[in-house]
Amino acid sequence: MSYKWILLDLDETLFDFKMSESRALSYVLSSMNLDPEDTAITDCYNRINHGLWQELEQGKISSAELRVERFRRFCLEQGLSEDAGLISDRYIQSLSEQSFVLAGALELCQYLKDNGYRMAVVTNGIKQVQFGRINRSELKDFFEAVIVSEDTGYQKPHPGIFEHAFSQIGSSEKEAMLMVGDSLTSDIQGGNNAGIDTCWYNPNRLPNTTGIKPTYEIHELAGLREILESSSGA
Repeated sequence: MSYKWILLDLDETLFDFKMSESRALSYVLSSMNLDPEDTAITDCYNRINHGLWQELEQGKISSAELRVERFRRFCLEQGLSEDAGLISDRYIQSLSEQSFVLAGALELCQYLKDNGYRMAVVTNGIKQVQFGRINRSELKDFFEAVIVSEDTGYQKPHPGIFEHAFSQIGSSEKEAMLMVGDSLTSDIQGGNNAGIDTCWYNPNRLPNTTGIKPTYEIHELAGLREILESSSGA
């Protein structure tokens, strides 16, 4: 198999989203006169947020609803009377300004470019946040297209976001595409649903207990190079 297009997930594949999220959340909690070091408070938010993102993947809630609902529920549990919409806007703006590229991501993108591969991002998330973080990074000029779920109306793993990506990049050669990402339920299941090969980036060597089968598995981003060289006969 010789691939032409590498479709890349963004968060926890190329970018350290956990760090970005932590910085933005700390800023917002401080603005609410809450202690960002209080684990009971941050655990409350993370639990609510994680649950809503699962609902988003399942199509039970929209991206626009999620961004406000997480803070509405958080304020309710914390007994606060803050305006969830204003808090959400503050958080989204801060998050869009946090850009931390993971180790090996720049080297991978440079290798792909130097070897003639074409790259596009396919990511769930909020357009303002994802574009803001990409445009602040050294990766901004590598991608021919950035497909964000908010723009398409579909979340990975729905095949609709991939069909939108195929349209954006002007190619329907599914056999020439490879989806690379860290999430089995989003990236790998999504690629499987779309009929393209997948590569699971699993840096923590987590067991796969889902029944979702990636075409390949790597434990560091540099591992993709070996796969591509092998598939192309190099």
